[in-house]
Amino acid sequence: MRLADSVNRLRSRWVGRLARGFGIGLLWLIALALSLWAVAALLIDLPMQVVGMPAAIAYLALLGAGIYWLPRGRKLLAPTLGAVCVIIWWLTLQPSNERAWQPDVARTASATVDGDFVTIRNFRNFDYRTETDFTERWETRIFDLNRLVAADIFITFWGSPWIAHPIISFAFDDGQHVAFSIETRKEVGETYSALRGFFRQYELIYIAADERDLIRLRTNYRVGEEVYLYRTTASAAEARRVFLDYLKSMNALHEAPAFYNAITSNCTTNIRIHTAAAERAALPAWDWRLLLNGKGDEYAYEHGRLAGDLPFAELKLQAHINDAARAADQAADFSRQIRLGRAGF
Repeated sequence: MRLADSVNRLRSRWVGRLARGFGIGLLWLIALALSLWAVAALLIDLPMQVVGMPAAIAYLALLGAGIYWLPRGRKLLAPTLGAVCVIIWWLTLQPSNERAWQPDVARTASATVDGDFVTIRNFRNFDYRTETDFTERWETRIFDLNRLVAADIFITFWGSPWIAHPIISFAFDDGQHVAFSIETRKEVGETYSALRGFFRQYELIYIAADERDLIRLRTNYRVGEEVYLYRTTASAAEARRVFLDYLKSMNALHEAPAFYNAITSNCTTNIRIHTAAAERAALPAWDWRLLLNGKGDEYAYEHGRLAGDLPFAELKLQAHINDAARAADQAADFSRQIRLGRAGF
């Protein structure tokens, strides 16, 4: 019995040490991740690189000094307090609607709802000659909610099959469509960077536009973009609720800007927020395909959100619209032509 007690005490002691070691290792791993994020935030989100680089170097120097000089049991305080200080500064950064915007995002759309009628201002309907050469047309359009019949989704790929850009379009029985693209609002000379998208570098914008603008730009003028079109299974009533929810967020951004974030506030997570307003059954709160959104159509299909009685592989194959969009080009019934013969329509 004495031997067994000794073995048990020894086992308990080693288990305790391993647990403490694991816990301390995990804390240091978190501290390392926070420190890397803090350095990146200083480099990316400070106004100028000449400020960001010295600030990041100073941060690392102070971090190293803190770890060196603090007593053994308190060394974690250095990266923790350092990251907290950077987070406090980072949260003071404010978005703006007053910048030198690129022409395609120079205006923010807004809407008013008067009974069953919606008036959208700064509705984009550009006429393109090339991706960067276009005639600007910002319009005011009126839509009758009683004629809203369906919601469709476009999925655009430009390289990786894991990453895509979704666009929701609302169909009215008079032939009109309102397409919403949730994007980064880029300044003149600015380009999108996936890394910078995790920080406070871009404002968020909801573009309300004609499909001959948003879709034809991607199929007919941009190089290397492949677009797929699906009819969703949303009823007219569900589509109306989602549409009005889009307008609510669009108006909020028109009044007060917000930052884009590649994880928490992007083209896919915001769609998920809007569609939650009309869901008939609960979907998982999180799915990895909401981040790697190139599989978003597969996710929607699995949950019964895409119309068309076909296996998914066949549905996706016939949903590819680039050839049809190029053939329709400037046609007044562009939206009708790209839907002809497709499952679910």
